[in-house]
Amino acid sequence: MKTLFEKYRPSTFDEVLGQDKAVKKVKTLLSRSWGGRAWWISGASGAGKTTIAQIIAAQGADGLYVREFDSADQLSTSEIDKIEQDMHYFAPGKGGRAYIVNEAHGLRKAIIRRLLGLLERIPNHVCIIFTTTKIGESKLFDDQIDANPLLSRCAKIELTNQGLAKVFAEHCRQIATKENLNGKSLQSYVKLAQNCKNNCRQMLMIIESGEMLE
Repeated sequence: MKTLFEKYRPSTFDEVLGQDKAVKKVKTLLSRSWGGRAWWISGASGAGKTTIAQIIAAQGADGLYVREFDSADQLSTSEIDKIEQDMHYFAPGKGGRAYIVNEAHGLRKAIIRRLLGLLERIPNHVCIIFTTTKIGESKLFDDQIDANPLLSRCAKIELTNQGLAKVFAEHCRQIATKENLNGKSLQSYVKLAQNCKNNCRQMLMIIESGEMLE
């Protein structure tokens, strides 16, 4: 059975909450091209980074041809070799191939060096999407890794963490009601959002445990 977060994960840009500015930028870039580019999506945990990455990927690649790495640690030299080999071939269905690298702040110097060359020659039917927290992005530089050449090769999308408490509260309360897990006021959900630092995933995990029942 899917968790509430996965069950109610947005599948379209119109369903993404509280990130109007970022979504508008993504749509503008997509109107020019889907493939042939890399994306760098940064924001707080639970704000929608991976969700937006998955929606972008789905614009040009069928599910079987969207490869998602849960963390940069999984992006080994051999994996990059495989990406370089596979990206020259069109995929069945929509034709595209997409690669999502979550927790990109874990990238190591040797991998970044390999990526710099790869990102210069992304075919038009391929896109590569990196996601990271803002803190993680800062740490990438703190570790004395010159990440600027990597970021300069990416379309950078920054998610906000402002003004999300009420939006997420209303959204999560609606889900709780559908799932017979709601027993508290909207203000209780606003407080939950604030306590979770606007992490929608964490909010839904708490709701799923029954903590919002009377």
